Amino acid sequence: MAGKVDQFTSRWGMLLAMLGMAVGTGNVWRFPRIAASNGGGSFLVAWVVFLLLWSVPLIMVEFAMGKAARYGPVGAFARLVGPKFAWMGSWIAWTATAIMFYYAVVMGWTIRYFIAALTGETMGAAPGALWASFAYSPGVLVVHAVAMALGVWVVSRGVAGIERAARLLIPSLFVLMIVLTIRAVTLPGAVDGLNFLFTPTVDGLLDYRTWLEALAQNAWSTGAGWGLILTYAIYLRKTEDTTLNAFALGFGNNAVGLLAGIMVLCTVFSILPDAASEIVGASNEGLTFVWVPQLFNLMPGGRFFMAVFFLALLFAAWTSLISMIELATRVLVDGGMRRGLAIWLVGGFGFLLGVPSALSQDVFLNQDFVWSVGLMVSGLFFAFAALKYGVTRFRTQLVNSEGADLRIGRWWEWAIRLVMVEAAILIIWWFWQVFGEPALGTFGVVNMLLQWGAALTFFIAMNRWIVARTHPEETREVSDLTGSV
Repeated sequence: MAGKVDQFTSRWGMLLAMLGMAVGTGNVWRFPRIAASNGGGSFLVAWVVFLLLWSVPLIMVEFAMGKAARYGPVGAFARLVGPKFAWMGSWIAWTATAIMFYYAVVMGWTIRYFIAALTGETMGAAPGALWASFAYSPGVLVVHAVAMALGVWVVSRGVAGIERAARLLIPSLFVLMIVLTIRAVTLPGAVDGLNFLFTPTVDGLLDYRTWLEALAQNAWSTGAGWGLILTYAIYLRKTEDTTLNAFALGFGNNAVGLLAGIMVLCTVFSILPDAASEIVGASNEGLTFVWVPQLFNLMPGGRFFMAVFFLALLFAAWTSLISMIELATRVLVDGGMRRGLAIWLVGGFGFLLGVPSALSQDVFLNQDFVWSVGLMVSGLFFAFAALKYGVTRFRTQLVNSEGADLRIGRWWEWAIRLVMVEAAILIIWWFWQVFGEPALGTFGVVNMLLQWGAALTFFIAMNRWIVARTHPEETREVSDLTGSV
């Protein structure tokens, strides 16, 4: 039997921790860029649709599996889907952990830029000067180490530490984002940014790329299908409402993205309208670390608001990194390792395996590409888990479980089946986008498949051993009762 575990002390604390997991740099730097590059208001329509057809259904799966199994992804798949499918849980856990390695580098960047904003280092400097001198230099290793240390420090204090951090950081993040948004919408010409963001067009709605980008944004920004929600759900109280929490998490996460979109686009259209297409067409790093400082340099009170922006980005990165460290730690604990040792191993290897991404742009971009697309496979596996368990039984027993104030209907069963199709389409689409790249290059399909293949081959080959290490005592009994698609 699973041992007694810590629990979140309240629904409010749990939701803040979950929001901290979901709200990350993708909300702040990727959403404004993708929304602006894909029709503005047209993108928002598709974005909300896939919130309901991808994010919320998968969030419910993760909530339900973590709450029922009380194990991380590996143990949860072994217990609820069957021991022979534990390798799927291993893939999910590994993909989120692989992202953790370079995500700590991103958090390190936010630390560096927050310090630069406080000291005024970027004020009056040439656009991108700090980024050119700092990015992928040995100096990144210092802030990379600080980022991992901050994440480990919170996780080492257990669920209580995670909850306390979330209670401080997430309300602070919302306040900072609201301050920035209010400042942005009061700038001269900001209304042009609002009109662009909130006005859909027929052409945009008929463009398949708008819908695929909106689906991808939901897959990456809400945390649905990452295994992080499942991990936090281990610490839910038995009577927590899975459905209500899933909707609150999905819409709360997207609210931050929307605030970021308003803030960035209103600022761009007010201060540098002639460069709007160039700014929103930049990469994630280019938008955030090259153009955003330039925008604040030209804004009255820009030094203060730049510090607020990078502090908000730091909080978003920090809370997400905490959840990734907790997931990796939980997998090791489920395998019998002492929690204290597991945390320090995750922190140590997290730093070491993040060093290549800290020092090389090619490595960073490759790892981001390989494992971000790998999340689509993770989402596919979660949908498969619900179908293999028996989608109706999963809904009635695990989603509409004890304490459910809001019960979900049969539409969810069809949504989960649709997730399987959506995941397959996204994977094929991303393969198609990089088809012309060198096969073994940074964005090469063969490069990706080799890394995926190595991970999957290892997990499948080691499945029996992995199950033996993480195998709940009830696994054989429960797996005999599991349904089929």
